[in-house]
Amino acid sequence: MDGSVPRTVVVSAVNIRKGGTLTILRDCLKYLSGLAEAGEWKVIALVHKQALCDYPGIEYMEIPWSAKGWGRRLWCEYVTMHRISKDLAKRDGRPVYMWLSMHDTTPRVVAEHQEVYCHTSFPFLKVIPRDWIMDPKVPLFANFTRWAYRINVRRNDCLIVQQEWFRDAMAKMLHLPASKFRVIPPQLPDMSSVKASEIRYPVPMFFYASSPDCHKNFETLCEAARLLENDLGKGQFKVVLSISGTENRYARWLYKNWGNVKSIEFAGYMSREDLFGLYKAADAFVFPSRVETWGLPISEFLASTGGRGRLLLADLPYAHGVASNAPRAKFFPARDAKALKQLMYESIAVR
Repeated sequence: MDGSVPRTVVVSAVNIRKGGTLTILRDCLKYLSGLAEAGEWKVIALVHKQALCDYPGIEYMEIPWSAKGWGRRLWCEYVTMHRISKDLAKRDGRPVYMWLSMHDTTPRVVAEHQEVYCHTSFPFLKVIPRDWIMDPKVPLFANFTRWAYRINVRRNDCLIVQQEWFRDAMAKMLHLPASKFRVIPPQLPDMSSVKASEIRYPVPMFFYASSPDCHKNFETLCEAARLLENDLGKGQFKVVLSISGTENRYARWLYKNWGNVKSIEFAGYMSREDLFGLYKAADAFVFPSRVETWGLPISEFLASTGGRGRLLLADLPYAHGVASNAPRAKFFPARDAKALKQLMYESIAVR
């Protein structure tokens, strides 16, 4: 690298606070921390809170107010970050060399190069009428992100995505060449330090772990369980869900309609130890979500079973991508409870 003074890299991630995106942010900053400690780069991170991703050698700027609504988020992206980039250029005597945005939007900044990490798949959600009743924020967010992705997008040298299908869909939506994208799949989680609870079920068990959001499509699995219970009788299998049925309007609707199905266990929030214990105990992991960028629980299940676990997945591009090397994956139309019931029956029959 030319010059004796390290060039500046800025990572903006002010809205990342949990989940898989926080894991990816930590991995990114951990790598950059090593370069900063070696004096190769000056690294600045704009974050919600430093404690979420604290690594040596990195200069942090906390911007917690950005997460308090989309109006503030947009102000931060297109006004505050522009001011910060100008201040950094004035301080260093030259513009920021690279500005990496870790959450979908392309900020208005002064920088030699820009890249954006795209991980929100909501623009490709097929909204159904029930979404407006259960959680209007979901269809509104889907429409909003289609617009937000477009702002300043051509300023980027590169757009980073997790899967080939997402690159193709984004390129089509944004009218960009596929060569503008870089596909970097998440690594399978390291299971070596995970302590899993010892969990056993006396009957075949199907497990679905996800948040109680309406696009997660718990209802298809619940209805498949009801149909299968009608065919086989009570006590012949168990479906374990990682929701209690009380979390929000959608969860309460699920419990009201399927809480009387004896084969369904609304287990609620579970510890990491219990989560991975259930991964190992499950005869099949079911994932009917209607849209995902990746589907981290699928990766966790595969990692916990050595890639040999049985998967019943929505027949959608994200699921085919994450389970491309899973020999025991089967697929069903995402909203077809009868098709899922048949796959569950076949799983029981070959147990």
